[in-house]
Amino acid sequence: MTAHGALARVIRSAADRAVRDETEVCELCAARVAAEHPHLYDTGAAEVRCVCGPCSVLFADGGAGEGRYRLVPRRRLRLPPVDTGVLGVPVGLVFFVPRSDGTVTAQGPSPAGAMRWEVDAAAWQRLATAVPQLADMTPDVEALLVNTVRGLDEHWIVPVDDCYRMIALVRREWRGLSGGGRLWPAVEQFFRELTERS
Repeated sequence: MTAHGALARVIRSAADRAVRDETEVCELCAARVAAEHPHLYDTGAAEVRCVCGPCSVLFADGGAGEGRYRLVPRRRLRLPPVDTGVLGVPVGLVFFVPRSDGTVTAQGPSPAGAMRWEVDAAAWQRLATAVPQLADMTPDVEALLVNTVRGLDEHWIVPVDDCYRMIALVRREWRGLSGGGRLWPAVEQFFRELTERS
């Protein structure tokens, strides 16, 4: 065996591992998943998990997992402007998640990941009374996503995985102290690509 042949095998092996590592897999059964795939919300870890179609069926209608895993719905609903100022969150790019225990959290993106605040539950209830679509949100797995930055007025009910994609986008595109020239066009593109679905 030559040194050149051994080195070539090591390089090929590393390249094969990199391709395998980039391929997303179901976090329950390890099957490969398509680019568009279902997600589960892990209530214990407060994280979203990738799953394949067959595994996702197990969690439809709360069928498995004893409440630990909740299937993230696909619904997206564009809303007319919502007065989220009453919730006391001082940022224009934020999402609000009502929780199963009655609390509500707000999260906004930053270069270091998500910033998180607790929202006054009574203020949320008053807002949900004024905007009935908010009262119909599925706790833990649906969010009110808001963007009022740079003159925009976007208000959506979305699955929480959309919100985590937005946080990842901000973290990836942020440059310098103010975000740089690429950040806000990328955020605006993200919102342009949201489409309603049931």
